[in-house]
Amino acid sequence: MPDDYTRLVNPLWSKRELRGQIERVTRPAEDVVELVIKPGWGVPADFRAGQYIGVGVRVDGRLVWRSYSLTNAPHSADGMLTVTVKAQDQGRLSQHLVANVTPGTVVRLAAPAGDFHLPEPPPEKLLFITAGSGITPVMSMLRDLERRGGLPDVVHLHSVRDRAGLLFDEELDRLRRAQPGYALTVRETGIDGRLSIDEIKQLVPDVADRAVYACGPSAMLDELEDGLPGVRTERFTLDRGNTDAQGGVVSFPGRGEIEVDGATTILEAGEKAGIQLPYGCRMGICATCVQQLADGTARDLRTGETHEAGERIRTCVCVPAGDVAIEI
Repeated sequence: MPDDYTRLVNPLWSKRELRGQIERVTRPAEDVVELVIKPGWGVPADFRAGQYIGVGVRVDGRLVWRSYSLTNAPHSADGMLTVTVKAQDQGRLSQHLVANVTPGTVVRLAAPAGDFHLPEPPPEKLLFITAGSGITPVMSMLRDLERRGGLPDVVHLHSVRDRAGLLFDEELDRLRRAQPGYALTVRETGIDGRLSIDEIKQLVPDVADRAVYACGPSAMLDELEDGLPGVRTERFTLDRGNTDAQGGVVSFPGRGEIEVDGATTILEAGEKAGIQLPYGCRMGICATCVQQLADGTARDLRTGETHEAGERIRTCVCVPAGDVAIEI
């Protein structure tokens, strides 16, 4: 194929897949890495602040995909894309990137996507509520607002277990000092506990007049969605505790089968059975994992929605509600 020859000249030339090359690697903390990626041929250069990209890297001979929020502002002069990755306990790719990635590494990319972004024009009054690595998409928004000419009226409540684990510490402090319209409050939950809805309303009396964007742990986002109508949220993890799916045997006709519980996704069932299914974000956002449900019933962990035979489902967020068969 032509791609087999063009990549000998330039590894970023490909019509079959989107590629990028890691140009710079910085490690601001022991468990954090910032990657500056040069997008290859065909990778969309435009994105909205707050969106994510899919990154695929070979780990132990297998292509592993995850989605990471872009942390640079759109329309950068050099055309680079930046992601900031924190190693997660069960994060195979995040741990690999933090420990091993080097400049020059060629990675697979998925185009920027996601609806967690600011509208055009941006709201005049904003409230950002973030926790831990949930600050990453908001960091892109803050950088974009500064690029546009300044932060008009932005309140930012950020929670972190302890100050030593605060991502972007120096830049947040610079923004606080340089932008009169930016008010930052950092909450150390290891000392002061988590922010409650009542505390948020005390800290931000005009919260009802602000566009609210929140990103962080599911428990925090659940509380915010209940207590702050209209809040826009972005989730990095699945809540597996609210499903009443009983699990069952997941069959992949002609390939194998495996029995799993009601908290194990169909994608994970396939992986346990040694069957490699496509995936990207593993959060039900990018639709890379969509497969046909040939038989049985599956339940979406995010929404509780039930899917029947004949429907196409996102295997990364759907669990078996009884025995199911997946057409691959």
